Amino acid sequence: MRTLALLVGLLVLVLGVLGFIVPDTYLIIARYTVTPVGLYLVALFRMAIGLVFIRVAPSSRSPLGLRVLGVFAFLAGLVTPVGGVQGARNFIEWWAEQGHGVMRAWALIAVVFGGFVVWAVTGERREVHRAPGIERPAT
Repeated sequence: MRTLALLVGLLVLVLGVLGFIVPDTYLIIARYTVTPVGLYLVALFRMAIGLVFIRVAPSSRSPLGLRVLGVFAFLAGLVTPVGGVQGARNFIEWWAEQGHGVMRAWALIAVVFGGFVVWAVTGERREVHRAPGIERPAT
C-alpha cells in the first residue's frame, strides 16, 4: 500500500513539474477525460487515491496530513461527476481563459502535494519527544 501511495505521490510530483514547464499539459489531459466514462474513471481514481492515503496514514511521517488529503481526494471523487460532462467542459474552458500564470500556480500546488506525499510515505513515523516530567495523556 505504501508503494502505491509513493507512486501516486511521484506521479503528481512529475505532473506538477511538467505542468509548470508546459502549462497546456493539464488542458490536454483534462480534455481527454471529459466524457461520461472519463468522468466516472476520474471519480473512481480520486476515491481510490483517497482510500490509499487514509490506509497508509497511520504508518506515515504525517498521519493527520495524509488522512486529510485522503478524505479530500475521496470527497473530490464523489463530487466529480455531479456537474456532468458539460459542467466539466465549462470549467476547463474557464480555467484555460485564466492564462498560464494560473495553470502554473496549480502546477506548483501539485508539486507541493506530490512532494509531501513522497516525503510522508518514505520514512517511518517518528514519536514526539517530550520534556521529562510531561506525561502523555491517557487514551
